[in-house]
Amino acid sequence: MAGYKRPTVQQRLAATRPSGRAFGAGKPKGAGPATDEVPADSTFPAPLVLPGDELSFDPKYPPQSFRSWKQLKERNAVTDRRRTIYVVAPPKVTQDVQFVDHWAVPEGIADAIKAPAVEDIVNYLQAFYHGLPVRVLHEPELCFVDWEDGVRKKVSSESDRARKPRDVALATGSEAIHIRVRKYESFPAQLNLNNLLDVAISILPDDAYALLMIVNHDLYEDEDDDFCCGRAYGGSRVAVVSTASPTLGTTQSRRHLELLWLSRVCKTASHELGHCFGIDHCIYYACVMQGTAGLSEDARQPPYVCPVDSAKLLTATGADEMDWLRALLGFCERFGDDALFAAFAAWLRVRLEEVGVKDLEE
Repeated sequence: MAGYKRPTVQQRLAATRPSGRAFGAGKPKGAGPATDEVPADSTFPAPLVLPGDELSFDPKYPPQSFRSWKQLKERNAVTDRRRTIYVVAPPKVTQDVQFVDHWAVPEGIADAIKAPAVEDIVNYLQAFYHGLPVRVLHEPELCFVDWEDGVRKKVSSESDRARKPRDVALATGSEAIHIRVRKYESFPAQLNLNNLLDVAISILPDDAYALLMIVNHDLYEDEDDDFCCGRAYGGSRVAVVSTASPTLGTTQSRRHLELLWLSRVCKTASHELGHCFGIDHCIYYACVMQGTAGLSEDARQPPYVCPVDSAKLLTATGADEMDWLRALLGFCERFGDDALFAAFAAWLRVRLEEVGVKDLEE
């Protein structure tokens, strides 16, 4: 476990309660938790912490219980006026910067598979955040344009533009916001994540609870960073997620790789939007809200939220747990027997049985 010490059963149970205590007033002191109150390890296992994983680097990362989440002053409440989650499709490209499309194609990939459809990502988020409306934001339509900073440098050819990427801008209809660009290993160019988050903040609608911007390009956060799959400014209620994926492999069918890509983006999108709801990284269980230190760790983490974070999520969305699980199951069943979504569907069916039995006993 590389220095990580998992919270005890009692601590995990207490973390799901508004009181922050595992037991009610009538529980004998020193008594253990009732077995029907503790989720099965087969349903909610401990995080797998390998050397090089996030919790191995920071094993004492502070836990966020349901009680501490509810008391978080920085958390933005869902209101009748501000409850919609908006998803922004990847920006279009104007004719004078058509080379920007080339930046989204991994180096050395001649026949890249198709990126996940925005509609599929939106449908997943509608299930994951069941209880709140999730919609595509059509206006303003974002578009990459040329960025002129002082004297514009002459570029002799299209190949030079691809070889030596220069900064661009994102036009929002009312302004053009500078997007820094750099050359890196896996893609012809990377876009600066912080600049894109600035764009997201500038277009956040008045009725939005949160906004998720999708981009097809590889991202970096600062010069010491190699790449970043996504990031949220939780307090500002915006997030950016990249669909860039240079390492899907080639031994599987195109359909399998497309669904693998979709599942990765859906997991990242649900995770980053979780931060907009004030949900911190999870240290209690294997959970989609775990922190991650790399692609291999990200791939190992489950798509579901643990009992602690589901308490936060369902409180924020106002959804019934059974309805929420059914919505996710309905999404997964659209993809038939594909291993990725079929596995999640199997987990959801078991969880529906557990919650149904618990409701009957209560």
